[in-house]
Amino acid sequence: MCTAISYKAKDHYFGRNLDLEHSYYESVTITPRNYQFAFRKEATMKVHYAIIGMAYVKDNYPLYYDATNEKGLSMAGLNFPGNAVYLSEREGMYNIAPFEIIPWVLGRCKTVADAKELLKRTNLIMLRYSKELPLTPLHFIVSDKESSIVIEPVKEGLRVLDNPVGVLTNNPPFAYQMYHLNNYMSLTKKEPVNTFAKTLPLEVYSRGMGGLGLPGDLSSASRFVRATFVKENSLIHENEDGNVSQFFHILGSVEQQKGCVQVGKEEYEYTIYSSCCNTEKGIYYYKTYGNSQISAVDMHLEDLEGDELVCYPLILQQQFCFQNNL
Repeated sequence: MCTAISYKAKDHYFGRNLDLEHSYYESVTITPRNYQFAFRKEATMKVHYAIIGMAYVKDNYPLYYDATNEKGLSMAGLNFPGNAVYLSEREGMYNIAPFEIIPWVLGRCKTVADAKELLKRTNLIMLRYSKELPLTPLHFIVSDKESSIVIEPVKEGLRVLDNPVGVLTNNPPFAYQMYHLNNYMSLTKKEPVNTFAKTLPLEVYSRGMGGLGLPGDLSSASRFVRATFVKENSLIHENEDGNVSQFFHILGSVEQQKGCVQVGKEEYEYTIYSSCCNTEKGIYYYKTYGNSQISAVDMHLEDLEGDELVCYPLILQQQFCFQNNL
């Protein structure tokens, strides 16, 4: 299960927590403009916008989890079990496999508006990458600096919904997640006032009591509420350092620790990595479960006119700064 957010400060930031029980040896992967994306049912995309993001590279093909293109459009796929429906091929439509949709959209579109137009003609089909990899049920968030949408593959086709909060988790479907926020409209960052009973001398005895009732469990519905509350009330900074740090603190409010969510006899879901991309500068920041130091890769320091993938393995070991080490 995962959480993705879109965050507008002086610049626009996009990123996510990837919560799983095991890693596929992801890497920060840059796809330059002339790398050829071979689609299973559509023509090869020989030239496209450059892309940076987190991917599992298989057979020299980037299976992106989340990514941003050079125009600032971002996209992430999140687990959507029991609800995602992939269809058969349809004549007159672009037939795209789930693992292809991130490069399909980011390779061709500059904005969310562009993506909406492309998605009207896109059919997400039941086709896995290989026999070794599962056909993962997904829904997607697409964001630029002005707006966000959610893409949900259902039996009627691709359902595209405006996303005014710029947050996505997993189940239930997005429309319910938004409706569920109504249950928390009384939460406040301010000191609460007594509306329980005017005849009772009820008093505030601790800071933070305006947030009483904010869910603290790790379910996707609760993470959606908590991430939205924290994001909407987070302070915006004037500098890159402050905003990147703030972004990771927002994701930190919904991260998963090893041991708290058991999914198998000896398997536990945890936050494998957290990412934050400055979509306007093309800088991809990340942290891993074992390394809380923020690492960064700048796509514009690479040859974006190339035709070969550029991959940076994740730094997994903890990095310590000894201030008194002479």
